[in-house]
Amino acid sequence: MSDYRKIKKSLKSVATMEGAGVHLNRAFGYHNVPDFDPFLLLDDFRSKDPKYYSKGFPWHPHRGIETVTYVLDGYVNHEDSIGNKGIIGPGDTQWMTTGSGILHQEMPKGNDNGIMGGFQLWVNLPSAEKMSSPCYREVKSKEMPDVLLESGVKIKIICGGIEEINGPITNISVKPEFLDVYIPENSKFIHPTKPDRNVFAYVIQGKARFDPDSENNFGNEELLLYEKGSNIEINTSGNPVRFLLISGQPLSESIAWRGPIVMNTQEEIQVAFEEYHKGTFIKDK
Repeated sequence: MSDYRKIKKSLKSVATMEGAGVHLNRAFGYHNVPDFDPFLLLDDFRSKDPKYYSKGFPWHPHRGIETVTYVLDGYVNHEDSIGNKGIIGPGDTQWMTTGSGILHQEMPKGNDNGIMGGFQLWVNLPSAEKMSSPCYREVKSKEMPDVLLESGVKIKIICGGIEEINGPITNISVKPEFLDVYIPENSKFIHPTKPDRNVFAYVIQGKARFDPDSENNFGNEELLLYEKGSNIEINTSGNPVRFLLISGQPLSESIAWRGPIVMNTQEEIQVAFEEYHKGTFIKDK
């Protein structure tokens, strides 16, 4: 029996709107829990028209999760309630552990041609860390290793590792791996995965076969969730492909989710919103 992971399901991202009117594509979200445990949501906010993103994501709360913003094109101005403020640009990542609660805003700005591109991933926190102190990491592109394999495969490592080269984001409870992978045409990429991790790929350019036992090719804005196994194998033919490869250790905990708050019980959700309206939501400043 092969130890290569087969595709469990494929999803096409769905157009939706968030923030103050940002048009984006949702690769997966609320209705896909628990298949992607410990991940909750992946949004694709690539756009060529400022009217679809310029109103951004004004001040809003989060509790109980980690938000990961990875930018391809343009810039995101950000600010939060614990004093962090800055701009992330092409290839940069913002990894924010919201813990007990944080208020923040993210305002996209396109490049000189009006192009904006990036992704936001939500990672669930284990119950023991839901009310931990918020933590903020901003990692510039130059701080993330770029690995070139002999096959011509190029990989940017945000967290996790390739051939003993590790990314800058560490000490995350669910032990995630987040890679930006490019495979040239007529090439193969084999990558080992921990058997207990949930693994998915999200295509952002080109097309490829993501299952060695299938002839199906998947392309832009398609997501592939893998079954259990020890390795993945991805093959290209006449086209190169670029995709995000993400994995993490499932928490297997109950989830109560309302808007930007993700806890373990409905009672905790109620408390969070009561505190938000009373002005006692923020525990650490």
